[in-house]
Amino acid sequence: MKEQLESLNSVTINFGESGMMIVNIILAFVMFGVALGIKLDTFREIIRSPKSVVVGMMLQWFALPAVTFATALLLSPFITPMIALGMILVASCPGGNISNFISSLSRGNIELSVSITAITTAMSPIITPINFFFWGSLYNHCITIHNDIPMLVIPFLPMLEQILLLLGLPIAAGIIFAKYFPSLTKKISKPARSISVLLFMCMIVASVAQNFQVILDNIIYVFFIVLLHNAAALGTGYFGAKFAGLPRNDVKSLTIEVGIQNSGLGLILLFNPAIFPPEVWHGHYGGMIFIAAWWGIWHMVSGLGIAYHFRRDSAL
Repeated sequence: MKEQLESLNSVTINFGESGMMIVNIILAFVMFGVALGIKLDTFREIIRSPKSVVVGMMLQWFALPAVTFATALLLSPFITPMIALGMILVASCPGGNISNFISSLSRGNIELSVSITAITTAMSPIITPINFFFWGSLYNHCITIHNDIPMLVIPFLPMLEQILLLLGLPIAAGIIFAKYFPSLTKKISKPARSISVLLFMCMIVASVAQNFQVILDNIIYVFFIVLLHNAAALGTGYFGAKFAGLPRNDVKSLTIEVGIQNSGLGLILLFNPAIFPPEVWHGHYGGMIFIAAWWGIWHMVSGLGIAYHFRRDSAL
């Protein structure tokens, strides 16, 4: 299995200079659209009713990356370092907007779901690079102790600078726009979300179309890796919320919130050579790309499945 997955590392995506400009514009548009749903009042609600929101943030920012790190270590005899780093990158991303829709289908706490998504998205320019750097570097350190592979140094400051620029500015612009133009925001929020989903799907297709045969050769392995990782994420949200003694509807929402990641964001970050320089990564991070791409598909399937279960199981 590990030898088979090595073939993914040779996959590279090169959009060229003009293509990368388009990718960055898409990313800016997507993050601006996401930020339109972030209201400043959301942050004030944390002070009034903090427990569930704080538990959700801790599960998203600390528990999920830690569980992912442990899962990657357990799977290290079977997966490549790039597959493991792809898992860690996905876990470092904020919750996906689709989590709010799935939470509503589950009859969970919609306000809690929206709050967690808003906060983790707003903080993603800082939290995502910090988590990826910390857990990714720790994973590389651990596996180099037991394996004869070169130590991969993850460049933190250049990554932080680029992500702050590419994510921070559109998010800040979206929040400010929503505050001062609420009527217009209501009109464009839904179309912006729909276009964002469409753009993300196009990015996934673009990332795999040139390497379709490689995907077919490895799809079964990637499928089971993402299946296991996503199950661990859902379990982290469920058992973490239950352990904290949260209400039933809050448990539903946090299960979904932690299990639904904005992997499309991770995918677009991987396309940017300023964030993942080919000379640093030796141009071989195809495994990360395919993990993020398949997550973007699978978490919608698992999310709808868990929503169906939650609707039927009134006892939780």
